[in-house]
Amino acid sequence: MSSTNKQQEVVEVTAHDVQGPGVVFCPNPKMTLWSTHPKVFIDVATTGEGKCPYCGTVYRLKAGEKLHTH
Repeated sequence: MSSTNKQQEVVEVTAHDVQGPGVVFCPNPKMTLWSTHPKVFIDVATTGEGKCPYCGTVYRLKAGEKLHTH
């Protein structure tokens, strides 16, 4: 049995990329349209990163970025 390890894509996001209360959405605008999945919101405010449950893309807050909260 062979196993294939798909390289996890990591997307660094800035405070400007974050929507609403510390979330980003996946698929992101840079992804190809033919391979998209339902839009999901991913929390990056709590731990600084989040993972899409559909495609496995990891969204990570860029080092040194600060989220502005109200």
